[in-house]
Amino acid sequence: MKELVTQEERKEFVDKFDNFLFDCDGVLWEGTQLIPGVEKAMEELRSKGKNIYFVTNNSTKSRNSFLKKLEGFGIQASLHEIFSSAFATAAYLKQVVHFPPEKKVYIVGMEGIRDELNAEGIRTCGGEEDAHAVFNNEPIPDDPEVGAVVIGLDLHVNYTKYAKAFTYLKRNPDCRFILTNGDTTFPTNGMIVPGAGSIAMPIIKALNREPEAILGKPALNMMETIFAEYNLQPCKTVMIGDRLDTDIDFGNQGGIETLCVLTGITSKEEMLSPDNKIKPTYYIPSFADLASN
Repeated sequence: MKELVTQEERKEFVDKFDNFLFDCDGVLWEGTQLIPGVEKAMEELRSKGKNIYFVTNNSTKSRNSFLKKLEGFGIQASLHEIFSSAFATAAYLKQVVHFPPEKKVYIVGMEGIRDELNAEGIRTCGGEEDAHAVFNNEPIPDDPEVGAVVIGLDLHVNYTKYAKAFTYLKRNPDCRFILTNGDTTFPTNGMIVPGAGSIAMPIIKALNREPEAILGKPALNMMETIFAEYNLQPCKTVMIGDRLDTDIDFGNQGGIETLCVLTGITSKEEMLSPDNKIKPTYYIPSFADLASN
């Protein structure tokens, strides 16, 4: 684990890699605020001909929405460069398990999951439709068309969504149970708040059943999909993130080098603690520090 202190060390780091995988929340921005200096550092990577990919566990937005957010911050990007847990979930259902067209997915989550599933031709229900539903203690009717329940970050989670998700999974053992990512928390606007993994925990506990698949970092199936999608050479690829148990573990398990920035979840004290078992290859206070002075 090496801190990139001098300008020479930072230049050597940039020159070493062709492909840069970026987490977004806590690395490029925090909530609605761009981390100061990030746009300049990103411009320098582009000017050097580096390949940039945005790999996010945030499932609340579609890739198109992430593209608009990046462009709104003045960060150059294309749709092809964005790889979200919502997109990975849709690809998993469509390409890996060959989700039947006569079935639909019940969503505990936001529009990003719905949009990516719909883009793959997968029908959905729940999600925003049940955002303001009030549980009235009436029986939940059978819906044999529900073939999967997908849970992601949901800012409008409520008891009706939990009751429906639980019921569909409980009544039908063949109903697939999928989690977009396992993040217990995420940073936003100077706070740390519960993430998708925390949202899913009541269903996991109530069913006494783990999801069949967790699609976000640090799941290796996500890394394998990224390598296949972009045809990357591992030794020339680095993962940049702010969180040890997702971003850094993701890169370490995938056999690529990692850079931890300290603008999000992980503190320097936590990273350097003898109790910490997940070590990045490098660390730096902010990704913006990679910009030349």
